Amino acid sequence: MNDFVKTAETPRFDTAVIERGARRKRATAIAGIATALVVACGAGTALAAGVVGSGSHTSAQTTADRTGADDTTLLVRTGDGTVAKEHLAGVSASRARGALVHFGLTPTFTRVKMSDCEQPEDSVVAISPHAPTVVRAGDTVLVTTCFR
Repeated sequence: MNDFVKTAETPRFDTAVIERGARRKRATAIAGIATALVVACGAGTALAAGVVGSGSHTSAQTTADRTGADDTTLLVRTGDGTVAKEHLAGVSASRARGALVHFGLTPTFTRVKMSDCEQPEDSVVAISPHAPTVVRAGDTVLVTTCFR
């Protein structure tokens, strides 16, 4: 029995490796908790807006886009997992239909009589759901256009 005990190697513990692993786990836990707090407090939308605007599907801004609110901005999750931002303020109904069909969405249109409609006749004044809600291919989007 003593022969067997003397032949077995004593286990070695690399304390530096164990310490690094503990630090890594601690840092990951802290980052996860911080992310959960940011999302829970609503600041996640503001952070995501910086990432969303960098996509290749972002349309060119017009004067109406810069003055419009978020009720005409559409966020679409694309097939590769990125989020595309589409501004539809002041866009004609036919162009809006083309943009929505391009993303695989089902557009539904309503017309609202507005005497103070600043955009041309039959232009988009609101969409639902709008930013910060992200839609996926197959979802239905309600588009509201104006007429005089």
